[in-house]
Amino acid sequence: MLTAGAGSSPDALAALETLCHTYWYPLYAYTRRRGYSPHDAQDLTQGFFARLLARNDVAQVHPQKGKFRSFLLASLQHFLADEWDKASADKRRGQATILSLGEPAAEQRYQQEPASELSPEKIFARRWALTVLDRAQASLNAEFATDEKSDLYEALKIFLSGEKPGQTHAQVAARLGKSSDAVRCAVQRLRQRYGELIRAEVAHTVASPIDVDEELRYLLTVIGS
Repeated sequence: MLTAGAGSSPDALAALETLCHTYWYPLYAYTRRRGYSPHDAQDLTQGFFARLLARNDVAQVHPQKGKFRSFLLASLQHFLADEWDKASADKRRGQATILSLGEPAAEQRYQQEPASELSPEKIFARRWALTVLDRAQASLNAEFATDEKSDLYEALKIFLSGEKPGQTHAQVAARLGKSSDAVRCAVQRLRQRYGELIRAEVAHTVASPIDVDEELRYLLTVIGS
């Protein structure tokens, strides 16, 4: 996160773009749960990120008290409360830069959210947590693909979640032509690496390393609720 707020260097811009992609849908889901229409929610989310990038607001997050998750949500709440009229006027005058952050199916995703009584804040937190896990899994998959072990990853990924898998180690081992002990060891390594990648994803969204453990505990609480 500190890299993203470090100015206009290529590394800073790339880091900021990554953070925007990570949080686009959680913020869209928050805005939709606040009662905005799909069209307005998309305009609001795009307008919010356009302002964030134009003003480099990330640079305002102090290393001693910065969780990007909290910063973004508070900033969006302020934007929704005070900036919507101005953003709408700017858009009508052609002054707003609407970003394309690769979320054309955001409303389809939102319609698949559980019909629950989750508050806007809770649905944002849950979507943030699930996005972190998704990104960690994507990195894990990419590592296996680099080593030409995509088939192994596809066979073992059922053991990553906390839910009971539909197959046993022995069943997967028989399908792969390996021993149960070999599969058990591979699953242990897979889970360990997955945990490391989750930690790395969380570390990208805090301003200080000392916040990582606290944010990981929060993530586990959100996922488990």
